[in-house]
Amino acid sequence: MNDSVSGPGAGTARTGDPLAPVLRPVRAGNGFEEALEQILQVLRLGLIPAGGRLPAERELAERLGVSRVTLREALRVLTDEGLVESRRGRYGGTFVCDPPEGGGPPAALDAAGLEDALRFREVLEAGAAELVAARGLTGEDERRLRAALDATRDAALGDYRRQDTLLHLTLVELAGSATLTAQYAAARATLNDLLGRIPLLVRNLEHAQQQHTALVEAVAAGDPEAARAVAREHCAGTAALLRGFLL
Repeated sequence: MNDSVSGPGAGTARTGDPLAPVLRPVRAGNGFEEALEQILQVLRLGLIPAGGRLPAERELAERLGVSRVTLREALRVLTDEGLVESRRGRYGGTFVCDPPEGGGPPAALDAAGLEDALRFREVLEAGAAELVAARGLTGEDERRLRAALDATRDAALGDYRRQDTLLHLTLVELAGSATLTAQYAAARATLNDLLGRIPLLVRNLEHAQQQHTALVEAVAAGDPEAARAVAREHCAGTAALLRGFLL
């Protein structure tokens, strides 16, 4: 039986929606597994902060292209794992729980695994920046990108990494490739797992903001070489911190 659903708005991306790069219709045959995978990516990426509410069941099921029964099964797994909680009442829904305490790199990620993750991230981000700059931005695209940049600049320290993720996801999404966006979302989730194990350093954040600004300006100016160079430099800085703390 095909678990997917259809109808107006099923799986439709929403302009400026932070969940759009991750949530997409699942393939027939693995509805439960792929729905669970995508919601886990939303949580790992921090696209909804702790205490925030997931989209309503009806909307989430439509966007994933699964039945509400299948969605509830996936949400039950996340509840059992302590990742989300269900609240009843007028202001109820499914809410994101605080992340569990923990430190150190994932047990399965050794030095070679870390290097592989960092290189893959660099290839995707640098390639996307170059592609977006070469394609050029529409007025709406540039507005979205600059709004995401402004959000990182204005973010409180505790919300910075979420806004940083949204900026990079926005840039990759503007490349216009759903496959690239999905691959980057997975790579970014791994990166965020690693970043969550090292401290936020104000000096590093200041430097990152300078690079973010330079990256957005290079893309907006339609300079592919500059955009790629800034993206690679930015990735290299993050990689250096992760190697220092985790290896």
